[in-house]
Parts: sequence; structure tokens; C-alpha cells
Amino acid sequence: MFADATGFDHMDGFGWGLMGMGWIVMFVVIGLVVWAVVQTTSGSSSKRDDSATSAQRILAERYARGEIDEEEFRRRSDELRH
Repeated sequence: MFADATGFDHMDGFGWGLMGMGWIVMFVVIGLVVWAVVQTTSGSSSKRDDSATSAQRILAERYARGEIDEEEFRRRSDELRH
């Protein structure tokens, strides 16, 4: 289109290559954002599972020490599972 005295345009022939690099960088950034969202959301469910397991362990310890009876233990265990 617009050539200077040497016959090259204003980007010295690198226009298509730089445009391709721009697309690659954009896809990498989008991929990183998607990866971060997936990691964040999948980690939250495992944290909930850990807390439920911890609560179940505490409940079993209380039952073993005799602080609660079997009926109370079963009722609370059922509540933790749901």
C-alpha cells in the first residue's frame, strides 16, 4: 500500500507475523484465565469435602468419648452426608 524509498511498507514486512503473534498471545491469555477459573472452582468442592470429613471425625470422637449417644451420632452423621 504505502511504500517508502526501499519498497517496504511502514512495518518492514513484519505485519502478518506480528499479527499472528498477537493472536497467539491472546489465546494464551484466554487459556490462562480459563485454567485459573477451573482451578478456583474445583478447589472449593474439595475444601467442602475436607470440612465434612473433619466434622465427621469430630463427631465420631465425641461418640467414642461418650459425649453423645448412638441416636444423636446417627442423626448428626446423616445430616453431614446431605
